Amino acid sequence: MIIEPIAYFHSPLTSKFGIPRQSGLVARLPGTIVFEPPYRHADAVRGLQDFDYLWLIWEFSANRTAAHGLTVRPPRLGGNERVGVFASRSPFRPNGLGLSCVYIYKVEMSATLGPVIHVRGADLMDGTPIYDVKPYVTYADSHPEARSGFVARSEWVQLEVQVPEELSSCFAADEWQELKEVLSWDPRPPYHDDPDRIYGMPYAGRDVRFRVSGGRLTVVGVVPL
Repeated sequence: MIIEPIAYFHSPLTSKFGIPRQSGLVARLPGTIVFEPPYRHADAVRGLQDFDYLWLIWEFSANRTAAHGLTVRPPRLGGNERVGVFASRSPFRPNGLGLSCVYIYKVEMSATLGPVIHVRGADLMDGTPIYDVKPYVTYADSHPEARSGFVARSEWVQLEVQVPEELSSCFAADEWQELKEVLSWDPRPPYHDDPDRIYGMPYAGRDVRFRVSGGRLTVVGVVPL
């Protein structure tokens, strides 16, 4: 089977570093789905306004290396413990396909781009190819009593995020809210624990620099890219 992208995703997150580790973690994080020319017609999304969530099937386009071996080291387990590749959501897979559930914020019609789907809570970086979209339906897709394996046994703790007052004008208020939520989930690799190290994460055309000490992340600079 040969598949081609039907759309591309657009996000303020332009690199792998900082991408939420699961969809829905950063509920307010904005993104848009822009269809390729063959699908830029209102008929392609007819009825979509009656749904709240979408499933996205997409490509780990920034990680084109196929899985080497049958086990991976999930960040949720600190990056040290191995589980089977098919017992994880690792991007290192035999086929580099991702699956995400996102909230439909609105669908608008553009004179040049056709239907553009605005979503919230995606874990996709800017420019990600999308191969299909499917509506989320509760009777088939929701299993609130289901077990979640190692994920349920290893809780992530969010960081406190501090932004100095002199940097507050670098982003609009809503952008800061989105960014602070992204940062609170600690974008660093799980095995990093150097309180003096400064990290940089691109967001909305700026390089956001920060350090982490204990349970606190402090933004130390914002530089235009």
